[in-house]
Amino acid sequence: MRMPGLEWLKPKASIAQALRWEEGRVPESQPVRRLRIVARLAFLWAVIVLARLVQLQILRHEEWRHLAQAQQEKTVEIRAPRGNILDRNGRPLAMSLPVDSVCVNPLRIPDLELAAEVLGSVLSLDREQVLAKIRIYRELQKGFLWVKRKISPEESARLRRFGFQWVEFRTESRRFYPKGELAAHVVGSVDHQEQGVVGLEASFEEDLEGRPGAMRVVSDSKQRGIDTVVSTEPVAGANVVTTVDERIQYVAERELRKAVTENNCKTGSAVVMNPYSGEILAMASYPTFDPNEPPREGEDLSSRLNLAVSAPFEPGSVFKVITLAAALETTSLRPETVIPCGNGIINLFGRIIHDHDRYAALPMVDVLAKSSNIGAIQVGLKVGERTLYDYVRRFGFGRETGIAVPAESAGLVRKLKAWQPSSIGSVAIGHEVSTTTVQLAQAGAVVANGGLLVRPRITIKSQRPGERMELVNAQQPRRVIRPETATTMRLMMEAVVLRGTGKKAQLRGYTSGGKTGSAQIFDFDSRAYTHKYNASFLGFAPLNNPAIVAVVTLNGASKYGGAVAAPVFREVALAALRILDVPRDLPDRAGPETADEPEATNDLALAEVAERPAPAMLAPSLSEAAAEARMGAPAATMTIAGREVPNFQGKTMRGVFETASSLGFEVEYAGNGIARTQFPAPGALLGPGERIRIQFAR
Repeated sequence: MRMPGLEWLKPKASIAQALRWEEGRVPESQPVRRLRIVARLAFLWAVIVLARLVQLQILRHEEWRHLAQAQQEKTVEIRAPRGNILDRNGRPLAMSLPVDSVCVNPLRIPDLELAAEVLGSVLSLDREQVLAKIRIYRELQKGFLWVKRKISPEESARLRRFGFQWVEFRTESRRFYPKGELAAHVVGSVDHQEQGVVGLEASFEEDLEGRPGAMRVVSDSKQRGIDTVVSTEPVAGANVVTTVDERIQYVAERELRKAVTENNCKTGSAVVMNPYSGEILAMASYPTFDPNEPPREGEDLSSRLNLAVSAPFEPGSVFKVITLAAALETTSLRPETVIPCGNGIINLFGRIIHDHDRYAALPMVDVLAKSSNIGAIQVGLKVGERTLYDYVRRFGFGRETGIAVPAESAGLVRKLKAWQPSSIGSVAIGHEVSTTTVQLAQAGAVVANGGLLVRPRITIKSQRPGERMELVNAQQPRRVIRPETATTMRLMMEAVVLRGTGKKAQLRGYTSGGKTGSAQIFDFDSRAYTHKYNASFLGFAPLNNPAIVAVVTLNGASKYGGAVAAPVFREVALAALRILDVPRDLPDRAGPETADEPEATNDLALAEVAERPAPAMLAPSLSEAAAEARMGAPAATMTIAGREVPNFQGKTMRGVFETASSLGFEVEYAGNGIARTQFPAPGALLGPGERIRIQFAR
């Protein structure tokens, strides 16, 4: 119903609306239209979100999962416990102990000044440096900072008492050497990362360090730990068992230190070895160091090198053992053969060489006992340079022994083509060659064990826990000289100790043999030999069945090897034989007088610079009374008349004893079977109280 006059109140409709009205459709309201638009937009947004979710959760799921893990999880290496180093009896020489390390979360520290003050005071750190480091890490939004690693138990206890939540203690291992300086050059040391730097710690690094494990740490957005999971278990390092006996090592180091300091030497080294197996029972160097103190940054590690294997030197007269052994092997020379000594001087291809005494002639045994340079040169000339060179190499000189210690020196043996005409004279008395203490011990073992070259070894390596032990550096021995030559050399080397330059090496209750050495040290600046010596002694005991070979070297000595190195051998050998429970083969009586006797200890392998000594009488021959020599009686100046020694070679043991008994001779013997060698030789004159020594073999 229309009301007249009110048309002006109706909204004006468009033509389109009029048409829709005419068609019977109701026009959309504004809110509905807006709602429809919003719905369409929401649907589009949902499609986009769904597409993004598909992309994130399905198409690129792994990529984003890894990114999330990188933010929330951190893999921390778990250091494997480092293996121990033990002596031959299982006593620890190096071990790893658990210790605390301190770290903090800089983002959680409420008071930086207080934190730096406490940490610096308790951990003995510089307060300002600690504060600066914490501030830097905080500005970089880093939630982890090492403050100090491997702290002492006292520091750990003091810091724990504060109960700071932002301080975290993590367990690490610290290398500890319970014996301190004992065997330091053998065991070696590690750096701050527990990586071996010298000694067995370095040469067995791969075995000792083990295999590290891994731990996954889950943290929140503030880098607070939520959970930890060990993903890979660490595998402990293998133990390394050495052949060293810490008791013998202690005595060797004590006596070496005493000799070096009392004689104002520069350095010293000593080796004690089993002549049959090559096992090193002790290896000492002086000066030494404390491996519990890691090397400082920039420190010269040469002070931590093992001098017994790393420091070559000219051996001097001790090398005459090689010269005479080669002569016994390849020439007709025998111990009783008289060697012309030229009254202490020889012109060798225009080069004048002096002796320390004016000997006219000496039996070859006394060439060794009295350490005659001219006599040794005459023997070397008889051997010949090619044969001498061959035997020097056979005895192991000029090449590394292969012992499992880093930085071993091969020494120096020049090729024959590099020899001068007079070089044979120098090499025969231990010049123009260089060697190490361990090489001399290896050579001494050849004489002591019957003629075999055995390689020195210092370790028996344990594989992983539960696995069998295996020998390290074990190798089949190689024959160098005949057994009878070795026996003869042992008897000749006994004469050195009984009545020669090595009297101070006589042992209470044991027979022994050896050779002294004193080589002048060459000054490369002045191109001349000095009056400082490499003083050494090579010896073994007991005589017939040596249990040990020992070599002592003192560098920069002002006295001869018989005066300064032989006493060290005596003390070390006596201790080693007692520790090894070796039966005595002599009555336990007082040894010889050990006062300094220049004539008895002068074994200097001279260069041209030495002064001519005063004339001397001929040395006693093989017939000198051994009983008097053992008691330290003065050497006779003339041959003592006695009975002629019969020939026992080729006889059975029964035949020898029957003959000796009927003629009234006293006999010492070794071995079984047929008499192969004897000393003194057949036809020599036997002095009163002297015994005949016979070696039997099958």
